[in-house]
This record gives sequence, C-alpha cells and structure tokens, in this order.
Amino acid sequence: MNHMVDARGKQCPIPVVETKKVLAQMNQEDQVTVWVDNEIAVQNLSKMAGQKNLQCESKQLADNHYEVVLAFSPAALNQKAEQAPVAAPKVAVPDKTVVVISSNTMGNGDDVLGASLMKSFLYALTEQDVLPAMILLYNGGAKLSAQQSPALEDLKLLQEQGVEILTCGACLNHYGLTEQLAVGSVTNMYSIVEHMMQATKIIRP
Repeated sequence: MNHMVDARGKQCPIPVVETKKVLAQMNQEDQVTVWVDNEIAVQNLSKMAGQKNLQCESKQLADNHYEVVLAFSPAALNQKAEQAPVAAPKVAVPDKTVVVISSNTMGNGDDVLGASLMKSFLYALTEQDVLPAMILLYNGGAKLSAQQSPALEDLKLLQEQGVEILTCGACLNHYGLTEQLAVGSVTNMYSIVEHMMQATKIIRP
C-alpha cells in the first residue's frame, strides 16, 4: 500500500513530523510518498530515513515540487520488531552538553563587539579540556557555519575534535545561505527540539 503525504507549503518540521506519523502506522510492505516544495525538506526527510535505516529515493518533479519515497529496509524491519509496544520514556543522554547559538553576535548592545565576543567564545571553546557533544545553530546563528564566516575555522576545529555541528535548514534558506553551508550538516526544528530535550546541559552564549 502506498501512503501519501502532501507537505507542500508546510514549514519545517511539519513534513518530517507528518511523515513519522504515517511511518508509525505502516505495514512492512507499505511505502510512503511525500511531496515537498524545497530541497531543505528533501534533505531533512533523507536524513530521517538514514537515522531510521529506511530506503529512500527522491526526485524533482517540477519547479518547487519534490517527491520523496520511503520504505522499510530489512534493517528497519528488525529495528521495528525489537521495539516495545509501549514507547519507553525518553531519558537524557549521560553527559550530553549542547551549545545553542541563535545569533551571530554574543550579548546585547554593539553588534561589532558582539561579533568579536562570539568569535572569542568559539575559539575559547576549542581550547577546553571537555568539549560539548554538539553545537546547534539557528536564526542568526546559522550565519556562523556559512562560507566567509569569521567563526568557520573554530567550528571546523571543533568538528574535527568530535563536536557535531548542526545548522537549521529553514534558517539557512531564509538568509539565502543554503548553498554556502561550510561546516557540519543541516538539521530541522524537530531534531533541534529532540537534542535539547535529551541534553544534560544547555549552554547559550
């Protein structure tokens, strides 16, 4: 059976959320076809498929019209069979510190000073003995992971040291930076909320 989700015109993370709801009700031989209107939504669905070991194919049907088809792979079926019928309560991951950055400046007042402070903060972060598990970038913070960002060198160093760098895809799109992401990967609001809920500590510079 083929299920259909028309998520065109719907903002992140609605396409992912609606698709997850359909997947939860699907039989093993079913598949779901999702229509979206932007490449960021395609990337978010593909990333979710990878996390859940799902088969995923995508193609562009027309301008602002993309199709993503998801189906259960053998690995996903095994994972689904092992899950308990009642979802276990979500718990925080031990020692998961998450740095959340919502602006390309630090603090309020002078933006030139704020930009300098943010660069200094990220540099100081690279020098810490204990690093965070990840850095979440959204709204103006999305500019920090784009090409020509003064913080790029420090973010790349943090990534090399094992820190996961995730940038809001809708934010990159809003600022016209989708094609300029230079470090880390794209994420969506659903995943941002998940990571923040699972964090043992959240740091907001």
